[in-house]
Amino acid sequence: MDRFWVREPMDIKPKAFKWKHFQGEVILWTVRWYSKFALSYRDLVMMAIERGLSLVHTTIMRWVHEYAPQLKKKLMQYLKTSNNSYRIDETYIKIKGKWQYLYRAVDSNGNTLDWMLSPNRDKDAAKRFFKKLLGNKHCKTPRVINVDKAKSFPPAFQESKEENVIPEKTKLRRQKYLNNIQEQDHRFTKRRVRQSQWFQSFYTAKHTIDGYETMHMIRKGQVKNLAQTDIAGQIKFINKLFGIAA
Repeated sequence: MDRFWVREPMDIKPKAFKWKHFQGEVILWTVRWYSKFALSYRDLVMMAIERGLSLVHTTIMRWVHEYAPQLKKKLMQYLKTSNNSYRIDETYIKIKGKWQYLYRAVDSNGNTLDWMLSPNRDKDAAKRFFKKLLGNKHCKTPRVINVDKAKSFPPAFQESKEENVIPEKTKLRRQKYLNNIQEQDHRFTKRRVRQSQWFQSFYTAKHTIDGYETMHMIRKGQVKNLAQTDIAGQIKFINKLFGIAA
């Protein structure tokens, strides 16, 4: 049997998988595939069975919730630097029957900058997102930030400038058509959310979306020295982030 599917003693596992019953490669395989493709947890159970591995969908779900945020955190330092023209927009995500708001930012080349799930769509939420976004090392100091006509952005932008979160020279531009790149980019996440049949808690939604968005960044070729088409290289890169040797 391929080593990928053979259980190993816990004492030789990488630290991130120390007390797990399955190899790190198996865990990361499920996290990668669930986050990257329009698959359900039960789809992955069937795919695992074909490879001689017995899993239940709730186990895979717990793995996604645990390791997707870790993948995002580990990835950030390896991202290519953005350009200085930002597009910010919000889209809607249903959580336990209630609509919540997903703030997302891309640059003018369509590269993902960051995202934030929020229960509210107001000035305070916009300020939190500005602060989160500008704190990323891969985000170049913005020359202009393009937003839609939402009334919360101008006061949030002004207060963020006064608090030195946003540089004084940065301009805010409110023209919806300039955010067409962002609107198109929403589709990947929205499609994955529909496949998940919505979420049952804010916590699970936030962590699962971390997986969707992080794999989308890798898929778009945003990692330094890693080609967009190098699928084998992407797998090795993710495994290496978690201490799994090639």
